[in-house]
Amino acid sequence: MAYDEGVAALLRDDLIGKGEVREQKMFGGLCFLVNGNMVCGVHKGGVMFRVGKARAAEAMAIAGGGPMVMGGRTMGGMVNVHDDALADDERRRAWMLMALAHVASLPAK
Repeated sequence: MAYDEGVAALLRDDLIGKGEVREQKMFGGLCFLVNGNMVCGVHKGGVMFRVGKARAAEAMAIAGGGPMVMGGRTMGGMVNVHDDALADDERRRAWMLMALAHVASLPAK
């Protein structure tokens, strides 16, 4: 696989009880959706969290966070986190809570 199964397991555990969680392969990795909206995804070398444009700067200010670039384009509202930063439960929880708050503001699909 192109992504770390251990990291995927961490995200699965973090999403327990957070709504209807579904997994879908996309972007060359594995994405996690809550109530039909993508919250985060694991890819080779890290995780992307969908925090929304309003909180992107805040999410990138956390050590280990940075812009999510795909195909040479920066993805607005997304933060990229390298594997080493994900081991810190507090930082991972902060990014996840931002992503869950953003997705909660969206209509369910």
